[in-house]
Amino acid sequence: MIRTFACMAVLAATFGLATQAHASIPLLNATCPGNIEVHADEGGPVYINGKEGALKKFNDNYFEIKGAGVTISLSINPDGSPSVSYTGKGGANGVCTVKAN
Repeated sequence: MIRTFACMAVLAATFGLATQAHASIPLLNATCPGNIEVHADEGGPVYINGKEGALKKFNDNYFEIKGAGVTISLSINPDGSPSVSYTGKGGANGVCTVKAN
């Protein structure tokens, strides 16, 4: 009986991993306060005001991109839509508007 439950648990875990969606950087365009333009190609790279930023992946749903004196935070919501915000010099920060693609 214990062996049956162990096998079922292994199969359930394996099946769950096989069907779990892994988010990556989506194609997006966003405008942030302070005339900051963000563009990402699907899968990367990410550009800030036309220059490629340094990408750091924290997990499948959260990335930070640094460049042009700002840090862009990109998170992927459970529904797959992106959320973008920025942090700049002197404590500047805000939420960016993601444009429809």
